[in-house]
Amino acid sequence: MKAARRFPAEWEKQKGILLCFPENGNDWPGKYHAIQWAFVEFIKKVATYETVYLVVANHKLQDKVLDMLERTHVNLENVQFIIQKTNRSWMRDSGPIIVESTDNKPEAINFNFNGWAKYKNYRLDKAIPAVISQTLDIPLTVAKYKGKPVILEGGAIDSNGKGTILTSEECLLHPSVQVRNPGFTKNDYEAVFKEYLGVSNIIWLGNGILGDDTHGHIDDLCRFVNPDTIITVVESNKKDENYKALKDNLDRLKKAKLENGKTPNIVELPMPQKLVFEDLRLPASYANFLIINGAVLVPTFNDPNDRIALNIIADCFPNREVIGLSAIDLIWGFGTLHCLSQQLF
Repeated sequence: MKAARRFPAEWEKQKGILLCFPENGNDWPGKYHAIQWAFVEFIKKVATYETVYLVVANHKLQDKVLDMLERTHVNLENVQFIIQKTNRSWMRDSGPIIVESTDNKPEAINFNFNGWAKYKNYRLDKAIPAVISQTLDIPLTVAKYKGKPVILEGGAIDSNGKGTILTSEECLLHPSVQVRNPGFTKNDYEAVFKEYLGVSNIIWLGNGILGDDTHGHIDDLCRFVNPDTIITVVESNKKDENYKALKDNLDRLKKAKLENGKTPNIVELPMPQKLVFEDLRLPASYANFLIINGAVLVPTFNDPNDRIALNIIADCFPNREVIGLSAIDLIWGFGTLHCLSQQLF
């Protein structure tokens, strides 16, 4: 009997990081110029440590981006361009999830991105998994359950590499808002996770943070930092609208069990102060960090808690450099570093 697939933890050795340079900045109205340079800085930091697989819409944009990268002295040996038009740049969700297949080789899983069950312009993004599987020369599998496509975004799950994942009920089980898979129960999701990710144990959290356009993605809430430790955001201000949901999630984590039956270690991470732009509450969260080979890139928000969050995360990753990247412009698109990227194995 073949072994099950395995969903690697983000801290395992990566082949590279998938990013997509925004073509027109529609997700950041009024801030496109600033966003381009924020992307360049993001690319520069990742390319210091490993390969960036950079999706660009066309050769004209590639030339423009290449000039920007050269001007900022990015390590171009670690940048590989992929020409592919997209609707958006959120590769965590439209990109494939790379697993270890039943024969211990990389396999790309296509979870049928549908614009978070919210936006209609996602058709171009649906091509990304196939393009990446071709680029990496690894097989592509389309996720299905009972004969129908399964929809799941990478931002909705987080793995410890040992058979446990984190996810949220708000994202996957809400009966009426952004319903990815109508009629799905926990048992249905658990069957899908077992088949395509080799996951035997699911820790379900409740609701996500306010302003999250995805309606409850886990990568704004809590993350594994090693096989038995989870870092989770908490809100100290009892009057803040996130306080109740984050306290409930913390309580759930304290009662949770790992795949080995043990209780996970829990590390608490503060939230930045309430961030508002044009009357919209933005989903700013330090949990949206990205683990890469040799480093952890952490979004910062010109906030007093930036330093505290960086120190807490640094304690969780003693063998990696922990680097803060300003996300004060990126968050206007309702996501930051982890949302924009997808690790490739």
